[in-house]
Amino acid sequence: MRFSLRSLVATFAVAMALFAAVPAFAQQPSSVNPTASAVQERQLLDALRAGTPGQGTTLSGRITIPDASAGNLIQPQGQAWRVFHQGAMHWIGAIAILGMLVLLVVFYMTRGRIMIEAGRSGATILRFSTFERFIHWLTAGCFIILALSGLNVTFGKFVLAPLFGEDAFAAMSQWAKYAHNFLAWPFMLGLVFMFVTWVVHNLPDSTDVNWIKKGGGLVGSEHPPAKKFNAGQKVIFWSVIIGGGLLSLSGVYLLFPEWAGGVLALQFWNIIHGIVAVLLIAAMIAHIYIGSIGMEGAADAMTSGEVDLNWAKEHHSLWVEEKMGKGSIHPHAAAQPAE
Repeated sequence: MRFSLRSLVATFAVAMALFAAVPAFAQQPSSVNPTASAVQERQLLDALRAGTPGQGTTLSGRITIPDASAGNLIQPQGQAWRVFHQGAMHWIGAIAILGMLVLLVVFYMTRGRIMIEAGRSGATILRFSTFERFIHWLTAGCFIILALSGLNVTFGKFVLAPLFGEDAFAAMSQWAKYAHNFLAWPFMLGLVFMFVTWVVHNLPDSTDVNWIKKGGGLVGSEHPPAKKFNAGQKVIFWSVIIGGGLLSLSGVYLLFPEWAGGVLALQFWNIIHGIVAVLLIAAMIAHIYIGSIGMEGAADAMTSGEVDLNWAKEHHSLWVEEKMGKGSIHPHAAAQPAE
């Protein structure tokens, strides 16, 4: 009897507690939105614009690690970088590369292929040694793969992804990234070799002024005198050295961001890397054109290393005279009429 009374009292107490809690449950919403009081994206953007005119403000959170900059959630410079990278960068690359291709097509249709006016003589002269050709193709081969894999970052999702599908594009991009990271090092090594080997022949002099005034043989039929490298080739050389140097420096910072000096510096070097890359690609397209279909006999210089004597006398007459003075060319061969 005592047990039954205690059980009855306990049951009555639980019932009263549940009855008292019913109003509290009734006041709760039928569904709970855990982000109802969270900061919305529009508020974050408004806060960014509310900062210093022209600069905005940085939104930061609380962190417990020593690096205070890690607490930055959003910074206005990052928004500007994103707009440039996804907008202006596409236009710069398209105008530079497609514009160069259009110019070369127009040039070829109006000027045609630059032929050896005297025809091939049958005699040849060594223009580039085996080592010189090696450093050229080492640098050129790496640059081509670096250029294609780099362009994939900027244009791949618009051009290649629709063609191959997202899965194939993702796999291809991953391998392209590996190639880009690892081939950067032999490319930089090639730049060093190239500079040491050819810088003495690429210093500007008075012959370059005359070469430019006469159009370098590209415009008209006159071939102005030139040494081992003419003014046009010197422009290409310094474009490769300076442009390649900037690509190397900025690329190292992108590979090792902790060396860049912060997020803002990393964004700066990313922009430099992209702009210099597309401009250098455009210049190399012109270089490849002249060295292949654009000029008869030019490709021999970087394949066999030997060029036809008439070609050398037409495009690099001062260099031929220098080689003859050193006994590298037999005087009879050098004096052979171009016919």
